[in-house]
Amino acid sequence: MTARPVLSVAALAVFMAAAQARAVTPLAIAPAPPDSRWREASLDEYRQHLLALTTLVEACTAARDAKSCDPTQVGPDDRVPSPNADRRLIRYGWLRVLLAKAEEKDEPAPKPEANAQPASQDAPPPPPTTTELLQAANARLAADLAQTTSPPAAAPSHTEQRFAMTAVLAGRDFRNLEEPTARDAALERLNNWLNWIFQGASKLRARSKWVGRLVVASFILAICVALVWSLIRLERRWRVRLVPDETLAAPNSAAARDWQLWLNDARRAAATGAWRNAIHCAYWASISRLEARRLWPADRARTPREYLALLSSDDPRRPGLATLTRSFERTWYGARPAAEADYRRAEELAAALISSASARSGGAE
Repeated sequence: MTARPVLSVAALAVFMAAAQARAVTPLAIAPAPPDSRWREASLDEYRQHLLALTTLVEACTAARDAKSCDPTQVGPDDRVPSPNADRRLIRYGWLRVLLAKAEEKDEPAPKPEANAQPASQDAPPPPPTTTELLQAANARLAADLAQTTSPPAAAPSHTEQRFAMTAVLAGRDFRNLEEPTARDAALERLNNWLNWIFQGASKLRARSKWVGRLVVASFILAICVALVWSLIRLERRWRVRLVPDETLAAPNSAAARDWQLWLNDARRAAATGAWRNAIHCAYWASISRLEARRLWPADRARTPREYLALLSSDDPRRPGLATLTRSFERTWYGARPAAEADYRRAEELAAALISSASARSGGAE
């Protein structure tokens, strides 16, 4: 049998005072709400409950019958105030289980046999009897009662721990430590969201393989579609006709010479009957005007066919530029003779291209 727990001097004094108080006036346990297993109790009510429980345990230890060891006499659990301004729940389930077991008296210890060998030191000790558990419960209740009368312990200062933490944070590994920015927080949320999606997909795959594969394939397809869409948008931005630029033309480009000068040269050549030269100047007047509006990047090394290829098939200016390009190539590069009608047609096409460029840019320059 184990030795009976020894109480401290303060606990023993409180226990003796409680015994005298019980001898004068019986204590009653405040009933709990009908649908609750705990009650809101003040410190005084908590002390009275502990005193009543001590009386109950002593009576059960003495009688060891169903009436004295009735677990329903324990009453509800207590929610008592604590030093940190929160309420603490004191549970008595352990005492109810012990009282339910205490209704049966302890079985007598088995007699040692004559030829039995002594127990080794490594053998586990025998379990405590119910009487010993009741004595331990009485001591625990007395200790809890002593804690209600003792002043609250001062909060530890943790000076040594704080000094050690400061020394660690001052080290080289934490020298460049900074607080997370809003961008870091957003990236972390995005990472958590992606992890959540893939975890859900893995769970679905464990239950049904085709569902998990469908989710993963859909996610990969969405990424591919977004990538293709981004590339298409980027390619369209490269087309300068969608993003006009008013910067100066390159020195070696057609726009380096003003389109009006090209048009004046065409008219002077037509006045002298130089129809080939007139068509040549009319063509470059239209190219200079379109290039000045940044329809394409400036480059004089392009051929007329390359200029024409820079226009998309749905551009309304493409048919007119195509006709003007063919006329220019036949008369200039093909060395075919040109008539006044050829020039008048080329001048009309150049004027239409120049006016369309002015209309798209908000007016003629």
